[in-house]
Amino acid sequence: MTASTGDSAPERDSPPELDPVIHAQARLRVTVALAALGPDERVTFPRLRQLLEMTAGNLSIHLRKLEDAGYVEIVKTHQRRTPVTFVALTPDGRSAFDRYVAALQSLIGTAPSHAPRNDG
Repeated sequence: MTASTGDSAPERDSPPELDPVIHAQARLRVTVALAALGPDERVTFPRLRQLLEMTAGNLSIHLRKLEDAGYVEIVKTHQRRTPVTFVALTPDGRSAFDRYVAALQSLIGTAPSHAPRNDG
C-alpha cells in the first residue's frame, strides 16, 4: 500500500531511532556509567577513565561530543591547590539516555523470536 492511497503503515510501526550521539560504543559506555550515578552526583575524570579503562584522550573526545549535545556537564575546579575535573550527566542527558533505553527495548521487543533448533 502506498502513502498516496492513505493506506500507509502507521507511524508506530517504524522502528524507533537510536540517538547517534549515545549509540557509539564508547559514548554509550560513558553514558551508562554516568546514568548509574544519582541525579545530583558527579565523578572525577580520572575515576571515570579508570572505570571505563579508556585513555584520557579517547575519553576526552567522547565527553566533548556528549557535552556538545548537552548530555554531560564538565566542571573544572580546584580542591585545595589541586585541579579537579568533575563529570555529570545533565537532566537532558538522563532523558536522552532514558529514551535510548526505551527505543532499544522496543527494538528488542519487536525482534522475531526463534525456537531453538533440535538437530538431534
